[in-house]
Amino acid sequence: MSKPKVLLVDDVMLFLAIEKGFLELSPVQVLTAQNGLDALDIVKKERPDLVVMDVNMPKMDGITCCAAIKRDPELRAIPVIMITNASLKRDLESCFNAGCDDLIQKPVQGRIFLEKLRRFIPKIERREKRVQCRIEVQVKINGRIISGVGHDISQHGMYVASHSEVGEQSEVAVSFRLPANDQWLTEVKGRIAWTNRAGSIKKPQMPAGFGVEFLEVTGEGLVLLRTKELEAFIATVGKSM
Repeated sequence: MSKPKVLLVDDVMLFLAIEKGFLELSPVQVLTAQNGLDALDIVKKERPDLVVMDVNMPKMDGITCCAAIKRDPELRAIPVIMITNASLKRDLESCFNAGCDDLIQKPVQGRIFLEKLRRFIPKIERREKRVQCRIEVQVKINGRIISGVGHDISQHGMYVASHSEVGEQSEVAVSFRLPANDQWLTEVKGRIAWTNRAGSIKKPQMPAGFGVEFLEVTGEGLVLLRTKELEAFIATVGKSM
């Protein structure tokens, strides 16, 4: 049985790499295009099972391309998900007027991205990609700072190896520098989701420490860039570690 085809369309290669990384665990064939004109040509030739397309692109924007797909009797059944800026009401209205089947609002989050795609392709795997790493981290919790080593990172969490005592559900701020771009400090607000320590060993194969659920990426410079750097590290840099 052939794999379902997903066409990803964005003029920014970094974002295409991130989205492909989200789908790495899913049994799908990923096609890509960098503008609406090429995307329309691929849709006609390949008949993908789903199109995920950014709004703003050169040559032909996503809204024009979506409208062209939905006007064609042979193509209109192909679902189209548009990626758009949530702050621009006109973008949202234009997407629905063009006939899109769903929207993903920027900044794109991996969990939401996979849930949206799974609506149209049930084979999409909702588990997030995790990569093994060793990153020096500092954790601020209840007015104190804990040093540790970050392992097993995903877009929405990290395991921190540490012998310090922490309470589950405690709010924390985790700061670290990604190996791919150590110029900027990434800081993430989160909570302690679970602990792994003497008397309460949940994962014997892992060192003493705790799991942190990421709630909000902050840090130095533009938050969107810090978020995309984290996604890109997991999607691309992690493959070589």
